[in-house]
Amino acid sequence: MSGLPNGWCEVSIADVTKPFVLADPLKTPDQTFKYVDIGSIDNKSKTISNPKIIKGAEAPSRARRVIHAGDTLFSTVRTYLKNIALVPDELDGQLTSTGMSILRPNEAIDPKYLFNWASSDKFVAEVSVAQDGTMYPAVSDRDVADALIRVPPLPEQRRIVTTIDSLCAKSRRSRGHLDHIPRLVEKYKQAILAAAFRADLTREWRASVGRRGSWESTSIGRVLTDIRYGTAKKCNYDGGAVGVLRIPNVQHGRIALDDIKSADFNDSEVEALQLVEGDILVIRSNGSLDLVGRSAIVHGTAVGMLFAGYLIRLRFDQTLADPQFIQLYLQTAEARMRLERLAKSTSGVNNINSTQLRSLPLVRPNIDEQQEIVRRIENAFSWIIRLASEATSARKLIDHLDQAVISKAFRGELVPQDPNDEPVSVLLERIRSARSSVSGDTQRKKPKR
Repeated sequence: MSGLPNGWCEVSIADVTKPFVLADPLKTPDQTFKYVDIGSIDNKSKTISNPKIIKGAEAPSRARRVIHAGDTLFSTVRTYLKNIALVPDELDGQLTSTGMSILRPNEAIDPKYLFNWASSDKFVAEVSVAQDGTMYPAVSDRDVADALIRVPPLPEQRRIVTTIDSLCAKSRRSRGHLDHIPRLVEKYKQAILAAAFRADLTREWRASVGRRGSWESTSIGRVLTDIRYGTAKKCNYDGGAVGVLRIPNVQHGRIALDDIKSADFNDSEVEALQLVEGDILVIRSNGSLDLVGRSAIVHGTAVGMLFAGYLIRLRFDQTLADPQFIQLYLQTAEARMRLERLAKSTSGVNNINSTQLRSLPLVRPNIDEQQEIVRRIENAFSWIIRLASEATSARKLIDHLDQAVISKAFRGELVPQDPNDEPVSVLLERIRSARSSVSGDTQRKKPKR
């Protein structure tokens, strides 16, 4: 056991676990069970969040393993997904799938210590090496039982568990705060947009340049020079000479160019549908109401491409409307509400047409104020995006921190050791002796044939 702290042992999972029992729920057809399968486990929180309620008569053939409070369930299918959970008291005596290894701790190991070890990246990676299969790669119960575990004295295990629980509770709280940031970011963006299109964002700017007068109430249609549906021609990857933008390319107000299909077009088709800098593409039809009316502004390498039939192109008189100003307006809560109300359908496919887009109300300042609004919004959004990015990075660091804590715990570096703790080897030997004694008694009590 070189390299292990004093009093520790490295043994197999089988050495620190007890056998589980099987059940046949079909024999009690009227009994109700809670059934834990792979879909019942939230692999982010490592908890059982959605056990199924089944009658014995309706139990699937895999619902055969009886679980008890304190068991660790370890999915043997796609182990890298880490569908692992500790069985709570309320699921004692219920059922799990034959696709779950049940790690039932014996007297040598604390249930939560075993759960933390089974949840660790190190253990999952070592077990995953034995996976076999392509569509549903899996390991066997024997692979899990034969895997190694580093076991400290039982009192030290409990100190480790207490410390891990305390540190992980702090990280959970931090994750909760960080997970709330995307919602705050979206609220802040909407607050900025609302202020901009109420004319509040540039009030001081207007005063500084001596601008007086109110904004013009108009419509999108009054500032357009063209509105057009895209091509219905079938496109493919490497399908032709001209790239064609589709719904997947309209993302977060910008054109994404990592998934482009193409086709061949004649000169008149290219002339009619070719995109220029400042065009806006709007999704006009989709089963998801949230996507209909979403838009992106054309720029850079998207210029010169064509666009598909589920999109509508808006082209503006840029002496009247800055395209970026319009694009920002289409992201406001007010514009989204109008678009979704116009597009909503009971048939399952939501649509908005060119007439409806033309009629969309617009309150418009002069072009120089539009440009100032765009500049101020983009500056504010840039700061918000940096904040969101830092929160995402912090969120990832917390996840790594949890694993770092667990790794340190299993190296014997997280809590102080006590020389008075009984070495775990002594406890394990006592358990083995007790098992041998029970086994011998059982053999002696077998009736003669």
